[in-house]
Amino acid sequence: MIGAIADDFTGATDIAVAFRRAGLRVVILFNGPHETNLPDHDVTIIALKTRTIAPAEAVRQSVEAVEWLRIHGAKQIFFKYCSTFDSRPEGNIGPVADALMHLLATERAVFAPSSPEHLRTQYMGHLFVDRLLLSDSPMRHHPLTPMTDSFIPSVLASQTARPVALIDHRDVRGGRNRISALLDTAVREGTPYVVVDAISDADLVEIGEAVVFDPLVTGAAGLAGGLGAAVARRLGRSTRRDGDDDPIGVVPAVALAGSCSARTLEQIAHMRHDHPSLLLDAVATPDSETLAAQALAWYDEQDADSAPLIYSSLPPAQLRLAQAALGAERASAILETAMGLIARGLVDRGVKRLVIAGGETSGAVVTALDVDGGVIGEEAAPGVPWIFTGGDAPVALLLKSGNFGDPQLLTRAVMEGAA
Repeated sequence: MIGAIADDFTGATDIAVAFRRAGLRVVILFNGPHETNLPDHDVTIIALKTRTIAPAEAVRQSVEAVEWLRIHGAKQIFFKYCSTFDSRPEGNIGPVADALMHLLATERAVFAPSSPEHLRTQYMGHLFVDRLLLSDSPMRHHPLTPMTDSFIPSVLASQTARPVALIDHRDVRGGRNRISALLDTAVREGTPYVVVDAISDADLVEIGEAVVFDPLVTGAAGLAGGLGAAVARRLGRSTRRDGDDDPIGVVPAVALAGSCSARTLEQIAHMRHDHPSLLLDAVATPDSETLAAQALAWYDEQDADSAPLIYSSLPPAQLRLAQAALGAERASAILETAMGLIARGLVDRGVKRLVIAGGETSGAVVTALDVDGGVIGEEAAPGVPWIFTGGDAPVALLLKSGNFGDPQLLTRAVMEGAA
């Protein structure tokens, strides 16, 4: 079994899709490791919320999750981070990787953030977002994890004392055998961390084959797909093409958006044309419970089938003003807590389909709803699947990473339950 940890909830769903597409059976657990009745599976993913917390706490939660996965049969660990490799200057990618290297007593770990499907590619060590260097992309202005360096070996080296090497694309084109040979050389030379270029899914398949037996593998959804394909080939599994039926059906839907990414802002602008919308203003109302009560009172005034939008996302200039007034961490905490309370209130009111934009917002909502896990359904956009929770009152959740999806995604997703 592959045991995977993801540093946010949308990242967990992203790799769940990648492994599932490869033909593997996938279970996803939220809110950390816990005992549950798991169906037969090849991959267990634990969704954490460790990307922006203090490094020591991120390490503690990650180690706890991996220890649980190993006890429950995981022979290989996949550490998933964002395809933009974003973290604060002190971590948490490096510190978590260091702790897992020690825990697993392994000699090497690859780092491959490329996810070509999402227009994230790495060439000669430099990470690109579509046609822009990472440092020139909107990620440069991320409110919590601004990325101003595109050269991933140096970004990783700033977070760890372990030496870091690069296998650039000239060698990746040589295929799995060339990659394996260079990984072995890195170990002999005392360089345990190896960043690997990839500009296509074919590159990631070759990398996946090269590391298929490694105790620890790190990367984004692109490498999860490559590794999944290598494992599925050895298990004799065919690519998964069919999707699960939607057990929720026609139900009230609401979109909740907290990401300030450029793509989410586009999606909000598109949705506001045809759906009622409410902006949560933490500066005017710096109290989570009051904000949530105001939002729920507003929702109660809307038509039941209007599929409204409640959002806190702001463009960069307005976001800086809000953070200056409240402090970045306080502003985020107020809004995330409010979104969780709003989600709980909406479900109590009969909303059974929630479309959530942003990794931190997704984590807050899933935690507030006390969701343990769910079944992966069809994708509403690449890497963005519906998740159907279990229990007596199932809910459909779409957890969307901030930069994922086309501009119409939020609008399209809330209408799936209204047809």
